[in-house]
Amino acid sequence: MANDAAIMHSLAADLGWPSYQQSTVERWQDGQRSIQLDYIAEEVPVSLIYNGMPHVVMLASPTNLEEFALGFSLTEGIIKTPQELLSARVYNRSNGIEVQLKIPDERFQCMADKGRNLTGRTGCGLCGASTLKQAIRQPDHVSSRLILSAMDLFTALKGLQQHQKLNQLTGSVHAAAWAVPGKGIIQLREDVGRHNALDKLIGWLMRHGENLSEGFIVVTSRASYEMVQKTASVGISFLAAISAPTGLAIRLADEAGVTLIGFARGDQHVVYTHPQRLTHPTIL
Repeated sequence: MANDAAIMHSLAADLGWPSYQQSTVERWQDGQRSIQLDYIAEEVPVSLIYNGMPHVVMLASPTNLEEFALGFSLTEGIIKTPQELLSARVYNRSNGIEVQLKIPDERFQCMADKGRNLTGRTGCGLCGASTLKQAIRQPDHVSSRLILSAMDLFTALKGLQQHQKLNQLTGSVHAAAWAVPGKGIIQLREDVGRHNALDKLIGWLMRHGENLSEGFIVVTSRASYEMVQKTASVGISFLAAISAPTGLAIRLADEAGVTLIGFARGDQHVVYTHPQRLTHPTIL
């Protein structure tokens, strides 16, 4: 694959855990057999431990884990502001990775009362939620005057592939990208789990103090309820997914004031909620 060396150099592992492995495979195409070297995305158990108490273990790509911890803590409502994550230390273990987090005592007590302490699968969004109220959380209504053109959306979609370094190698990871009208994609995060990729991106946005009213998110997955909930929970008003939304996601987006786009591929898309934020060229 072209530029493999440059791509692999940019995917240096966090704390010794590689984001991919190499494997010799038997490939068949048009009835012909060949032996080739393939690149396989890794998924690693990542334990999030708050104030010394294990909270959840997520299967994730072992990159950008401090951003992941911050984004997860915010979108799950464990903390209210980035400043409430007092410290985050990542430790490499023989069987996975631990992220030791320190939060204020009052936030820790509220989190402990929720009782979430289970393993989250790669595609898990609500794993470990112990009550319906905890699982289906209503974020504050998003107020934003953001307006972007269909061309801004197309530009972001066109730029996705070149920013997906790990997926270029493995073809098996999701991405969440932050784009700004007139500038295209500003940052992108990848992970084997779509929720994890979004949490990593949100963590990056918060750490860098980005103005969340000036841009939008594009994800390489379906638009599930959890993806809308995470987007709205930090005040981002526009989410575009390359696949379909769910009915619950559409209802939440409508109630939360989020513009939800599905089937965003190439120069086509479907607008499900709050279409006023997306302008289209007038057809005479």
